[in-house]
Amino acid sequence: MTTRGQIPSKVKKGAIPVQDRLKKLNETEHFAVLATIDNGRPYTSLVAYAVTPDLKKFVFTTPKDTRKYKNILNSGYVALLIDNRLKSDNNLMNTEAMTITGIAKPLRRGKIRDEYSRIFLEKHPDFEEFIKSATTAIIAVDITQCVHVSEFQTITVWDCC
Repeated sequence: MTTRGQIPSKVKKGAIPVQDRLKKLNETEHFAVLATIDNGRPYTSLVAYAVTPDLKKFVFTTPKDTRKYKNILNSGYVALLIDNRLKSDNNLMNTEAMTITGIAKPLRRGKIRDEYSRIFLEKHPDFEEFIKSATTAIIAVDITQCVHVSEFQTITVWDCC
């Protein structure tokens, strides 16, 4: 077992059940870092999120008049990072992070948007007025891969679809 201060120098293949960790992070963490492509360069934003119960979609909201929204319209390729660093007691070995990659698209008004709005609002009830605004977009990301990192360099990959 590696203790505090002993950072491994080699990557180790993990065998953690990534789906279970994604569910747990969805329960305990409320924000993710979203990476989009802005004129060929990376651009990051902080977003509140929810994952659908089937673990196939990552849902977040954004005003339509934002760079991240425009980037999604130009290229739907995104990556999202969820981590528990605030709960790791400043010990990198206790921190876990998950990078989620996929294709993002705004949802049009209708049944699917209403369902994903409900899932998002169950986790973030304070967003109710925001989500009702005509200037707010609800974005669904079709998850293609999840990469879980724990104990600094223990990596487990889940190809979702």
